[in-house]
Amino acid sequence: MTTMVQQSEDTDAKAAREQSAGAREDSTGGLPWIDDAKAVAPQDARALSKLFFDRLQVFEEGTREYSYARGTLIEMNLSLVHFAAGRYRNRPATDHEEIIQVGTIGLIKAIDRFDLSRETEFTTFAIPYIVGEMKRFFRDTSWAVHVPRRLQELRVELSKAKEHLSLLLDRDPTVAELAAQLDLSEQEVIEGLVAANGYTAGSIDTPYNDAESGSEGEGRTLADTFGSCDPAMDLFEDFHTLGPLIEKLPERDRLMLQMRFGEEMTQAQIGEELGYSQMHVSRLLSRTIAKLRTGLLAQ
Repeated sequence: MTTMVQQSEDTDAKAAREQSAGAREDSTGGLPWIDDAKAVAPQDARALSKLFFDRLQVFEEGTREYSYARGTLIEMNLSLVHFAAGRYRNRPATDHEEIIQVGTIGLIKAIDRFDLSRETEFTTFAIPYIVGEMKRFFRDTSWAVHVPRRLQELRVELSKAKEHLSLLLDRDPTVAELAAQLDLSEQEVIEGLVAANGYTAGSIDTPYNDAESGSEGEGRTLADTFGSCDPAMDLFEDFHTLGPLIEKLPERDRLMLQMRFGEEMTQAQIGEELGYSQMHVSRLLSRTIAKLRTGLLAQ
C-alpha cells in the first residue's frame, strides 16, 4: 500500500513538473527558460543572444513571449554595460551605479535596433550605443555651469585643435590660428574659449598665492583677491550726469549751488550775500535741487 502511494505521489510530481515546463514553454514561445540571465557567461550569452534575437523578430510586441525574450536579452548582455563602464571607474565626482543605469539605456536601444540580417556581432553593434549614451550623460551633467550643447561640443574641438597646433608651432596657438584650423570665425572661437571656463568651478576659499605677493600672500584665499564695490564710483556717475544739467541752470541758481555745496555757506550767509531772505534762499535751493533730481532720474 505504501509503495502504491509513493508511486502515485511521484506520478503527480512528474505531471506537475511537466505541466510547469509546458506553461513555461508557452510563455517563452519555445525559447529555453533561463532562471538567472545575469549569471550567464559572456560566451554563452553571445550564442544564446542569436537565438533570442531570431525569435524576437517573430514575436508580436506586447506579448509575454516578446517581453521574455527582450528582458532576457537585456539581462544576459548587462556584462557589456559593466565592461564599458569600467573605463570610467576612476572618473572624479561620478557615481558608478549611475553610469551603469545610463549604459543600460544604451543597451536597450541597441537591442531594439539590432538586425540579425546585417551579420554583425551584437557586441560590436551594442558597444557604440552604450558608450555613446555614457558620453552624452557626461556631456550633459559634468559642466559646472550649463552652456548650450554646441558650445560643449566646440570645447572638445578647440581642445583637439589647440593640442595639434601646439605640437606644430611649439607654442600656444592664437585665436586666429584656431579659427583657421577649425574653419570658424574668431568670434566663434572666443565664444567657445569663454564657455570652456564653465566646465569646472573652483571654490572661492581656495588658497591663493602668486609670484608677486611673495610671503605676504600666504594664507590668502581666492576670495581675498576679489575687489569690492567702491561707493565713489556711484558718485562719479552722478557727478558726470549732473554736469550738463547744472550748466543749463540760470547763473543765479548755479551761484547759489556753488555757495551752498561748494563753499558750504549757510542759507543765511547766502541771503546776506545776494540780498535775499533766508526763506527765499531755501525755496530757491529746493526748487533747483528738485529740477536736478528730476533730470537725473530721467537719464
